Order: sequence, then structure tokens, then C-alpha cells
Amino acid sequence: MFALLAFAALFAAPVWVIAVVVKLLSVVLRGRRPDRRVGLLRWGAGMVAAAGVILLAMALGAVEMSDHESRSGTNSAPAPACRDAAPHLVERLVGHRASYLPPSFDCVLEDGTTYPSSGGYVWVNGLVVTCAVVSVLLAVGARYRTDVAFFD
Repeated sequence: MFALLAFAALFAAPVWVIAVVVKLLSVVLRGRRPDRRVGLLRWGAGMVAAAGVILLAMALGAVEMSDHESRSGTNSAPAPACRDAAPHLVERLVGHRASYLPPSFDCVLEDGTTYPSSGGYVWVNGLVVTCAVVSVLLAVGARYRTDVAFFD
């Protein structure tokens, strides 16, 4: 299920980028209405939240694909993501652990320790949290905006 969501996010990401670029150009170009400050903050909060959702969907899809790849077909054990992450530890691998919140795919060694199959999950999780915080800050800023000219 998350893999299908990740494919949808892959198609939504370019649309998101185009919408952001068009909006930024419309703000920068002359002739912009001056009464759009609060609307711009709200729009920014929504777009940053959408970016976080897109990133989270892609990460969930990556975890599900890695988990599926490790459970099906020949050459599936140990998990291919674990073999690719640390080829020198293949002999000590006994399993893997998939987590969906926060997204991660960890490889389990025979002594019980784990290592991440990819450092990308750390970055994506950090970006999702950052998007959530920025979105909330923009929404609060739109709610409590003063009449100071932010964008003039």
C-alpha cells in the first residue's frame, strides 16, 4: 500500500515544485497586490506541509519496497538493502527490522546490534520534522500577523 502511495508522491513532487516556482515568481514580479501577506503565509504553510507529506510518503514506500524485496524471491536473504549497505557484515546478518513511524529499515546482526540500511532515512526523517515545524510556524505567523510589512 505504501509503495503505491510513494508512486503517487513521485508524480506529485514535480507538480509541487512547479506550483512553488510559479507562486514565487508571482510574488517577486511587479504588480502584486499588497493585501496578500496573510494569504501568502497560509499558502506557504500548506505547501511546506505538503512537502513533508510527499517526503514521508516516499520514505514509507522505500521501507515497504525494501521489506518486500527481503521477503520474496531468490537471493532475498539476507535483505538486499542490508547487503548493499555493509558488504563486510553479510556473514553476521541474521535479519532486518522495518519501521514505518519513523521510516527506517535496520539490519540486525547476530549479536543483536543494528545498523541502518541507508543513511537517507535519517535525512528524510529530519526533513519531515523540519517541514512540520516550519509549517506550524508559518500558520501561527499567519494567525498572529501584525501590520508590519513583511514582504514590501
